[in-house]
Amino acid sequence: MNVLKNKTILVTGGTGSFGKKFIHKALTMGVKKIIVFSRDELKQYEMKQEFNDNRLRFFIGDVRDQERLHRAFDGVDIVIHAAAMKHVDACEYNPFEAVKTNIQGAQNIIEAAIDCGVEKVIALSTDKACAPVNLYGATKLASDKLFVAANAYVGEKKTRFAVVRYGNVVGSRGSVVPFFKKIKETGILPVTDERMTRFWITLDQGVQFVLDNLERMHGGEIFVPKIPSMKVIDLAQAIAPECEIKVIGIRPGEKLHEAMIMEDDARHTVEFDDYYVIQPEFPFWSSKFAEGGKELPEGFSYTSDVNDEWLTVEELRKLAGEI
Repeated sequence: MNVLKNKTILVTGGTGSFGKKFIHKALTMGVKKIIVFSRDELKQYEMKQEFNDNRLRFFIGDVRDQERLHRAFDGVDIVIHAAAMKHVDACEYNPFEAVKTNIQGAQNIIEAAIDCGVEKVIALSTDKACAPVNLYGATKLASDKLFVAANAYVGEKKTRFAVVRYGNVVGSRGSVVPFFKKIKETGILPVTDERMTRFWITLDQGVQFVLDNLERMHGGEIFVPKIPSMKVIDLAQAIAPECEIKVIGIRPGEKLHEAMIMEDDARHTVEFDDYYVIQPEFPFWSSKFAEGGKELPEGFSYTSDVNDEWLTVEELRKLAGEI
């Protein structure tokens, strides 16, 4: 089954790292049209030259602007919501801007999707939304709750919403890999704490996970992939083994380890071979939607420091070399 064939797709934040990779893949899957919805006209111009495909449409717009979203969503079948303020420092310094984009923007997406008859919406989340300690994580948790709850008030309309939650993306804009590569000439790489761990996923894996869950979703799920962990200090040594590691201490709003499923969520989560589904607590949610999955043991949590799969320095070096 090809969930995108002959469909009109809209990607918010479509000029970002994920958006460009997703669109590149989608164009090979028989889509009817893809609308790139974002704020930056220069990035849209550059992307138009790079892709040179007449199935692409470029809409300048902001997820804060519900009226513009209604116009953009007209005739759209599937929405991938990748637009967000995602840098922890920027969100901490500009808190209400993060609220307006990540929370109000999410609600605007929901309203426009229902009103315009969009079939499916998948919103991208983050491990920082699980037990958040910074504003970025808190706004994404609120966004996740909005998208899950939206399924409860669509009424007789066909629109369904789901969330995909995963960890750090190798090579995405502003991520640590390009940062380490940029500064390794100085001979010193800053690491906040030698114990720090993170979940790790590639852009290709993230895109494929979204595509897989567009087919699986019934509405209300939070999908979590099983992905490897890594130690940040191992990543630094993989990228620049010749550099000195300087421990600078954990920054405000930063965790020592990230989580994607905590104990309370685990009570209504089911496990599959390579992913988990956090099920919505709706009275109409059917257990048949989770057929093939197994319940998690009491006290289960999925955190980056306690993981069955770890990236080795060699694997990290290979991944970093592909960026």
